[in-house]
Amino acid sequence: MAYGRRVRRRGVPAALAAVLLAGAAACDSGGEPESKGSASSSADAKGDAPPAPEPTPEADPGRIPRTAAQARRLVEDVIAGPEHFGPDAVRATPYESDPARWTVLAEDCAWRTEDLPDDVLATRTRYFEIPAADGKGPVALSATVTVHRTTLDAAWEQARMLEEAVGCPEQTLRAGERLTGLTSLALARGEGANETSDDSLSERGECVSDSRGGPYPYTWDQSTFGPVVVGVSVCAGEKSSPGEVAGMSVEPLVTMMQRAQGAVGREDAGGDGDTGSAGAKEGD
Repeated sequence: MAYGRRVRRRGVPAALAAVLLAGAAACDSGGEPESKGSASSSADAKGDAPPAPEPTPEADPGRIPRTAAQARRLVEDVIAGPEHFGPDAVRATPYESDPARWTVLAEDCAWRTEDLPDDVLATRTRYFEIPAADGKGPVALSATVTVHRTTLDAAWEQARMLEEAVGCPEQTLRAGERLTGLTSLALARGEGANETSDDSLSERGECVSDSRGGPYPYTWDQSTFGPVVVGVSVCAGEKSSPGEVAGMSVEPLVTMMQRAQGAVGREDAGGDGDTGSAGAKEGD
C-alpha cells in the first residue's frame, strides 16, 4: 500500500541498517556488537570531528492511537508491501493474517493463534515469497505490525520474544514447518548502533520444512517505537547464504520504522509535522 505521509528520512536508513547488521553479526558470532565508543575513538584518533547528532525520535503521547479503529489505520499505513523486499518478491497465499487473531508461543514451543489480548489494539502480518530462480530455492518472507495500548506493553512483547529463543531454541511454526538453533540479541536505544528505535531485536537460526526442505538460514528482526512493534522474517531457500538473508530484512524494517516514527513521533524530535489519519488527535 502506498504511504501518503511525509517522513523525515535524513540519517535514519543508515542508522537502522547498522543496527540490523550489528545484531546479525553478534548473533552469528555469539558475541557483542561493536560499541559506539570504538568507532568514535577511531575518529578522534584521526582528528576528525564527529558529525552533529540527529534529533532523537520519540513517541508523542498525543499522536498514539487510543482506539482499535485508529490502530488499524496505523497498521495499514505502516506495514510493508512486496516491493520493499525487492523486485522479485510477490504476495504469498494467504497474503494477510486474520486481524482479530495473533500468534503466541505455547509451552510446548509450538506457535498457535489466539484472540487479541487486551493490551493489543491491532495487528497484521503480510506474507510474501521470492520464487525459485537461478538455481536458488524459494524464499518465504513476512512483515508484521502490532499496535499496543501502551509503550510498556510493546516493551513486554520485545522481552517475551527474547526469552522465547532461550526457552525454545527449536519451535514449531505449523505442521511440517519448524525453526531450529535459534539465538537472539536485543539492543536498547543507545546500545551498539541503535539510535533510532526504542528497542531492536535480532533472532537467527534455521528453518526446516517438509515441503521446502532445509535447514536453511532464518532471521527475524523486530523493533519498537512507542507502542508500535514492527517485525520482518526471512526463511531462505536452497543455496541462500546467511548474509543474503540478513540483508533482505533491512529495507522493509527501515521502511516500517520510518512510517511509525512519522505517524506517532514528536514533531521536534525526528517526526514530521503531518499527523495523518492514524493519530489519536482524531476523534474516532
